[in-house]
Amino acid sequence: MKTMQKSPLQIARQSYQPKMPVALQGAVRLVEGEKTHSVADQEEIQRLFPNTYGMPIIKMEPAEGKPHMAEPINVGVILSGGQAPGGHNVISGLFDGLKALNPQNKLYGFLGGPSGLIDGKYQELTADIIDDYRNTGGFDIIGSGRTKLEETWQFDNGIKVCQDLGIKAIVIIGGDDSNTNACVLAEYYLQKQCGIQVIGCPKTIDGDLKNEMIETSFGFDTACKVYSELIGNIQRDANSAKKYWHFIRLMGRSASHIALECALQSQPNICLISEEVEAKKMTLNDIVEQIVEVIVDRANHGLNFGTILIPEGLIEFIPAMRVLIQELNDMLAANEEFAALEGDDAKREYVKSMLTPASCELYRSLPKGIARQLTLERDPHGNVMVSLIETEKLLIEMVGKRLAQLKAQGVFKGKFSALNHFFGYEGRCAIPSNFDADYCYSLGVTATHLIAAGKTGYMSSVKNLTRPAAEWIAGGVPITMMFNMERRNGKMKPVIQKALVDLNGAPFRYLKEHRAEWADANTSYIYPGPVQYYGPTEVCDQPTHTLKLEQEK
Repeated sequence: MKTMQKSPLQIARQSYQPKMPVALQGAVRLVEGEKTHSVADQEEIQRLFPNTYGMPIIKMEPAEGKPHMAEPINVGVILSGGQAPGGHNVISGLFDGLKALNPQNKLYGFLGGPSGLIDGKYQELTADIIDDYRNTGGFDIIGSGRTKLEETWQFDNGIKVCQDLGIKAIVIIGGDDSNTNACVLAEYYLQKQCGIQVIGCPKTIDGDLKNEMIETSFGFDTACKVYSELIGNIQRDANSAKKYWHFIRLMGRSASHIALECALQSQPNICLISEEVEAKKMTLNDIVEQIVEVIVDRANHGLNFGTILIPEGLIEFIPAMRVLIQELNDMLAANEEFAALEGDDAKREYVKSMLTPASCELYRSLPKGIARQLTLERDPHGNVMVSLIETEKLLIEMVGKRLAQLKAQGVFKGKFSALNHFFGYEGRCAIPSNFDADYCYSLGVTATHLIAAGKTGYMSSVKNLTRPAAEWIAGGVPITMMFNMERRNGKMKPVIQKALVDLNGAPFRYLKEHRAEWADANTSYIYPGPVQYYGPTEVCDQPTHTLKLEQEK
């Protein structure tokens, strides 16, 4: 086996011992609460998930003695979906938790995501392998993938693979869709009475997998700190050179949590929030006018520079654009006629012929490049891949044209030079912050105790996250509790409800109260600097601004 080359920081981080809730530091007792119900569509969800619906919330408390599991078991783990900082620590916590219960327990990693379970591709994760990945970023220990588990033959293949390996439980580490898969799998395995448990862990840097039981998804903290460092660097450069408007698109397809958190950390001149755009029924032109107003005002004070944060999914939240995109998603789902067309012009004419009049008019008004991006290959759920839509370039083009008009009218007397950025992959595999390293490790250990108690269809939960780690509260939440019905690939399916930015919540209210101050001539930039790992607790171990504002009493 080739020796892994490591940087000095990697070597130092390998010895970091994650902090844990007191309840997970010895033997654990599970306390069950009241039965639960789904957030919406209760009758339909219960009909689809008769075996995993209505289970109680679980809280973990310290117990007498030492952790112990009489009979050894084998457990499988899957990394599913996009990468997020801290995934390796979930696996480390899972491994350590299993070994503490019984040194004979084994952990198998399925390679390449859910497909590894279907195809029987796996690797036993031993102490020497785990130790190389403690407190590191990425998902490269076993790899990830986006294969959806929804076909009976896939479930049955998984049963056979698990039976061959003697696996009694599977832990799926992923976002809302991956944990939906986990619940579907748990329900099927209970129906088949094959004795395989399924536990989920909440992952996504987008921050949209959250509710009263899941305060934040792992990776969000680290990613936002990385992006905020980059934004701060750009702001320092802009404030030094006194030129360039930087249009910065940030990850977050379905919600604007990343943009909001980064704004709270760095205080840019403008931060667009998709949910606000939708609530106000804003058009593209409305957004452009909002940006132009700030640019003109700053130019009047001799400031021809600034920063604008743009959520990745902004274009889908513009009401007319959302209707257009939904029509395109439905029209292009398994559309062999469209796929067979050659050339952009032929595809464009076909699309126009199939749209409703209002959507057709909007589609025709878009620059050809953006219109083409809207018809590119769909994601596994049949939706447009918004990460391929260069919204920041669209806004630069439209803002530039509007400013040229105002300059001709003598209203705008400044200069406008713009640079575009997209911060995505820079944050997905960063070395996890202390918060994420601790949080993820606790999620992994929590999963082992849910397995030991025979639970299935649960998501590992750790709460009270604005307090020191010792005071965190570990437990489990039934995945069906988070379900509602949504349209996917033209059909209604049960999925975990995404958490959007709450326009009445404390984080957005803070932005709203301060946005005028950040936009004006008294530049208010904050420069967060790089993620810190060593130093005072008030620097190194802080949760996000979002969490602190949400839980402020």
